[in-house]
Order: sequence, then C-alpha cells, then structure tokens
Amino acid sequence: MAVKPGETMHGKPDKRLLLAYPIVNAFVRQTAVALEQAGMLAAFHTTIAWRPGSAIDRLLPGGLRVEMARRSSPGISPALVHSHPWREAVRLAATRRHWKSLVRDEKGPFSFDAVSRALEGEVAAVVRSGQPLAGVFAYDACAQDVFEAARERGARRIFDLPIGHYRVWQRMIEEERELEPGWAPTLAGLNDSAAKLARKDREIELADAILVASSFTAQTLNSFPGPISAAIHRIPYGAPPLGESRRLTRRDDPLRVLFVGQLGQRKGLGYLVAAMDRLGVPATLTLLGRPVATPPAMQKALERFRWIESAPNARVLELMREHDVLVFPSLFEGFGLVIVEAMAQGTVVIATPHTAAPDLLEDGVDGFIVPIRSADAIAGRLTRLAEDRELLARMSEAARQTAAHCSWDEYRGKIVEAVRATLG
Repeated sequence: MAVKPGETMHGKPDKRLLLAYPIVNAFVRQTAVALEQAGMLAAFHTTIAWRPGSAIDRLLPGGLRVEMARRSSPGISPALVHSHPWREAVRLAATRRHWKSLVRDEKGPFSFDAVSRALEGEVAAVVRSGQPLAGVFAYDACAQDVFEAARERGARRIFDLPIGHYRVWQRMIEEERELEPGWAPTLAGLNDSAAKLARKDREIELADAILVASSFTAQTLNSFPGPISAAIHRIPYGAPPLGESRRLTRRDDPLRVLFVGQLGQRKGLGYLVAAMDRLGVPATLTLLGRPVATPPAMQKALERFRWIESAPNARVLELMREHDVLVFPSLFEGFGLVIVEAMAQGTVVIATPHTAAPDLLEDGVDGFIVPIRSADAIAGRLTRLAEDRELLARMSEAARQTAAHCSWDEYRGKIVEAVRATLG
C-alpha cells in the first residue's frame, strides 16, 4: 500500500516532525525534548550527539570530556537521535590546532558553513526517502535544502531564527567599522557571499512558521525585502534553577563585574572596556569567552583584565554568583541566554535593547537597559550600583524573582503550541 505524505501506514495523519540542528545547545535540546514528550518527534539529526559515560568518553582527557558533554542529548531517546559527526569532529580539531585554512568561513572544507551544508544535504535526502512526516523543523543557515525537500512532499516547514536578520547586522557592521576601527577585526559577517545570503532569504520564503526568542529578532525581520507569509512565534528561552539570595556587600569592596560570551565587538565588548576606563569607583572585570580575533585592542583587554577562555555551564553559573553585575552590551543578539542565567543567580544585569532585555527586565528594578554603543551609560549604572549597595541587593533579589518565571517548562509548552498551530 502506498503511503501518502504526512500519513502513517494505516492512513492516519502523522503529527511527527524531523528536527535538524548542526549543534546541540540548550534550546535545541529543550526543543527536541518538547517534541518527544508530545509524541511529535520522528527523528533528531545533528552533527555530534555525545554520550557521556560511553567507552570513548572515558578515554578523553578531562577538559575535552567537559567540552564534548555540551553536545549531549539527555532526555531524548537515543533511538531518535541521528548523528553525522565526522565533518564536525574535523572542524573542532582544526579549530583547536589553529588550522585556519580548513575552517575559514565558507571557503574552508571544514568551516561551519561546510559542516552545516553537509548536514543539510544528508537530512534533505532523509526527507525525500519517503518516511511519514508531518513537517520539518530546521535551523538558520541549515534549512534551505531540507525545506525544499519537505515542500516537494507537502510537509510543513518550521524555521528557527536564533539571531536577528542579517540585513540589519550588515548595516551595523559598516557603522561599527567607522566608529571603532580598533575593534573592527572582531566583526564577522560583512564578507558573506551573495549565495550564502540568498540561501538565508530562501529559508524565510519557504517557512510556514518562524520561531524567534526575542522581540528584537522579530523586529529585524522588517528588513526582509518582501512579504513574509510565515506566522512568527516569539518563544523566550528558560532560566536555570535559582541560586541563593545574595548578602549585602560593603561599599568599600570593589564592584565585581562579569562579561560572558564570545569576545568581540558584536557583543559590544569595546564599549564595556571603555566604560571600565571611565569608572571613578573600585571595580574588577572578568571576561569569560573566546576571542573572535586578537587585534591590539583585544590583546590589551585580555592582558589587563581577568580572562577565562572557557568553562562548563556549572562553572559559568558559579562565576555569576561570584560577581555582582553581568554587563552584556551586545549590538546584535538573538536573545542572550546569559541574561536569564545571571538573573537566576541574583547577578544584576546591564544589557542593551538589542537583546531580550526589554522582554525580561523592568529598567531600574531588576536590571538596567542601556543604549547600544554607550560606554557612558554603562559606567553610570556601574557607578550607581557600586555606591549604593542596598540598591544592588534589592535589584539582585528582584532579578532572581523575575528569573523564576522564565522556565524551560514554559518554553517547551510554547514550542509544542507553535508546532500544533503550524500543522493545523
């Protein structure tokens, strides 16, 4: 008996989706869990789906074992997880050994673009193979071929856009190169090929639903040159369990400031460094993340401030509890998961409107929202918190209470609602 697209062998409508993401991270993992719990996950395809405790895992050195554990998929049935690992494994090895020619954007045979395209092609072949599917759920820059294959079969197409639309970012890069030339080498994206950008546009055209995590990301879609027929669903990410309430610190103690994220100017790092120069109060700064590039401005910052290149998530949360303030002055973001992670630990957040901060914070109550590119505004808020430790304590507790309402349970529920609405 021939099986029609979207039906099971018994002729009943199939409500399951194929999920494809190059990298397993927090929100990808939660999406897969949500779909499986709802009985809607046909398969999850990714590059590396690591299994902590496996024989090969036990052979790895400790640091690499921690790194690979980030690619694990707890809570997802192993039978539903399909890995396509070899290209990504080579990419990771080449990156660690600084074999830049192998991983150069678009041109390198093991660049992230190449890895994503390879996964995309393999998943598209699976979609065309004829297994019953109601739809596909794919990731930015890894969706066009999968969506084309799904369209041929009459399956629905759900697109996850984890960061703002590229046209807005390209305009900002041009501006930033003139404003802060010393940090310009850390900006990425201006040299994306026309073919790559055309694929990004085609993904939006093919989508039946677009998922975004923040209002800012949704707003950037206004730059798309044409009508968008897809329904847009804003689904904020969740926060980890709450840390303990903070004790009041003394005004004589230096204010402990933290930055977490990729070290580069897209994250506004240069403006935080400038803000630290303008402080008239004692303060320390810790930078946690890998540099995009190391021009003199970056190298100076790494030598001047405490720098931690990488840490497992448990240690990141611990560092947040050890600091008073997280500054996240990003110029262009999709959400900024570190915002809710810090708030859950009682760390007061200073962030820009180009993150999820306006969706999460009440300015001056449980955090601060400052304009992009404003070192003066950052310095002003840091000075205020350093001089008023009672305000710092009140905002710390308010941040914890706000984070308590940002749950991954709610995220999973909204994912399922959006999928059901798309499937009709």
